[in-house]
Amino acid sequence: MTSPKLAVNPCAITVAVFDGSRQPMAAGQQVLFTVRNGNQKQVYRDFQQASRLALTDLPFFDNSGDNYTVIASADGYEQAGFFPVKAIPGVPVEADLMLLRGDGTFNFSQAGWERLGRERADMAELLAAGAASAVAARNRYEDLLERKAPVLACYFNLITAMSQILLPTGTPVNYLKELIWEDMTQARFFAWADPEIVNQVRLAAAQGVFAREPAAEKFHPGATESFKQVQFGEANVQLTFHENDRRMVDGVNWVKVEPDVDYFKDPVAHTLLEVLPNALKRGQMTDPRQVYVLRWIAGRHAQGPEFDPPYTIS
Repeated sequence: MTSPKLAVNPCAITVAVFDGSRQPMAAGQQVLFTVRNGNQKQVYRDFQQASRLALTDLPFFDNSGDNYTVIASADGYEQAGFFPVKAIPGVPVEADLMLLRGDGTFNFSQAGWERLGRERADMAELLAAGAASAVAARNRYEDLLERKAPVLACYFNLITAMSQILLPTGTPVNYLKELIWEDMTQARFFAWADPEIVNQVRLAAAQGVFAREPAAEKFHPGATESFKQVQFGEANVQLTFHENDRRMVDGVNWVKVEPDVDYFKDPVAHTLLEVLPNALKRGQMTDPRQVYVLRWIAGRHAQGPEFDPPYTIS
């Protein structure tokens, strides 16, 4: 057996833990950190009364052994983890994790109707589209906020994530015209969109931004095509088109689009992380809380735009 190749400059990984407000875990909270290398050897497991763990002098294998799994948990919080964290000799690597309180609830203090209109105009305009009046739009929104918080959280998750996907021209959000309110759930929504979105996503797929999902109609009844974002290991947006469902408005034949999010792209992550034992049960609907966590962690790891929907979990 070949011995591990030790780097001239050793590898270092720092794990930082945040809470549902997207802020570092409060000082004094005891956190259990678990770190395993790609050979599934546990290199660290202990409690720390701190939100950061710095590991140095990790060996360099120059193979899959450098793909680390990092996991954090705390009393009263849901476990979270990430794989793979690629160790690089001489280059300190950071892995940010988010722990949600087990009894955490949605906090929409950033999402009042007037504030949303000022700070997240794209979200507010789509929510208002099709309403009989400005008052009706506000009442409809506030009813959603008060009675169906997980549905609203799903909407914010998807629109935030979609606004960060660059198509050849614009983002998917730019092509959405009106929500189909009766079909909104905590797992997905349906909307009418400019039909150019289909062409834009096909072009983006040709550029490697999306991958076409086979047999779309099997998992999305009535679908004609479906494309999944491939940027992240977790919480990628999937855009499914129902091109036989149309609505003519002002001479434009709008098409029906169905955005949703898949938890994991890499099946290995299911086994190694085991962070979603309840949400991943067969038949259970996608949990917007878990999408919030996974998309935030994935974005931090990819050093992309901050995933910052207008709500937190506290």
